[in-house]
Amino acid sequence: MTEMGAVPTHDEELPSEMAKVRETVLAAMEDFVPAGPPVSREEAKQFFLSSWTEAGRDLPPYYLVYFLLVDLLRFPHLGQWEKVAWAVPVRLRGKLYGIEHRKMGIGVFAPNPDPSATRSTKSSEEAEADAREIVRLLKRAVAAAEPYFEWRARTAAKGPNINVVNRSAVLFERYQFFREQFEALGSEALRRRDEMTKPEEGLNNHKLRFSHIFPGLRLRDEAEWSAQAAIEAFFSWTEHVFIHLTILQGRVENGEEVAKLAEADWKTKFRAALDIDEPTMKTHYDNLLALRTQIRNFMAHGAFGKRGEAFNFHSGAGAVPVVLTRNPKHRYSLTGGPEFDERSALREIELFITHLWSGTREPARECLESELPTVLKYATDGTYAKAMRSIGSMKKFMEDYAARQERAANMDW
Repeated sequence: MTEMGAVPTHDEELPSEMAKVRETVLAAMEDFVPAGPPVSREEAKQFFLSSWTEAGRDLPPYYLVYFLLVDLLRFPHLGQWEKVAWAVPVRLRGKLYGIEHRKMGIGVFAPNPDPSATRSTKSSEEAEADAREIVRLLKRAVAAAEPYFEWRARTAAKGPNINVVNRSAVLFERYQFFREQFEALGSEALRRRDEMTKPEEGLNNHKLRFSHIFPGLRLRDEAEWSAQAAIEAFFSWTEHVFIHLTILQGRVENGEEVAKLAEADWKTKFRAALDIDEPTMKTHYDNLLALRTQIRNFMAHGAFGKRGEAFNFHSGAGAVPVVLTRNPKHRYSLTGGPEFDERSALREIELFITHLWSGTREPARECLESELPTVLKYATDGTYAKAMRSIGSMKKFMEDYAARQERAANMDW
């Protein structure tokens, strides 16, 4: 459809193994081919008055279809126009159709066959049948192209054109939710500490019956559970935030480095994002590392005891707690680490969060709380370095970035 502004695909040479995949996919397409130039002026008009087909709504994700048709098979596509990101004119058994990604999604579009038409109309039964066949062929082709998609993903990961998903805000909200629950339940437990109620007859467990007699005890347990959930949520948030901080500070340059960091342990992420040579940060690092060890040992060993004690043995000294260690050569011990205290742990976490968003890192908070992805290209071309100079600079950058994202989402080109 070159007269309608078709954009030719690139001439990049594929590796030999991918060229073979391309041949396999082409064979799977049968008589589904690029449309080529319009056979008449009327046909061009009919194409631009195309309508959605119901069957076409069952296509694979838009990016797989795009990479299949445009990137791998080199089908010519039309440039962007209002509310349309891309459109690929195709023919099935000689009949013209469009595969388009519009604001409302991807679909198969049927041209309006009425030469006097001035707008699109509902697709015909024949067009719906053809759309079902197009969807079937594209699904088969997408399955055959799986090795190509894997290769394309690997290739993309080596470069800077990567956006990293930012879930910092929602992860922090989860931490705040459990922390607030801990405070509320703790306050209620204190208020009801002297209260007694009638036990529930259906509770056979002695401890459960006892805790229901004294609601304050039950509430204290629930407060501890919420605090432990808050601590777990905090560490989950930090593992995510540390990765984005390394990007904003220009310490990673491509997707492979991000993936490697994502797979690393918490200590590695902390050191990659923050300077532990700074005394205050080193103190927080040591305190959080000790807390992480305590809470993880407690959870990992089935939550037997807060010091890792799993069982007791009887002796002349009475019942002696035995601690399960993480050392495979010395699995048992009578001595363990200190028992962690939830309130003190949460106090240390809040002190760290305050220190984290201070000094030169303060502008990063604007970015991470926005939920917009971080962009590796901005880490390598100096964009983030400029934005990180001040809160005002980051706010201005984020406003512009959010506006671009909104325009792209609305396909307002």
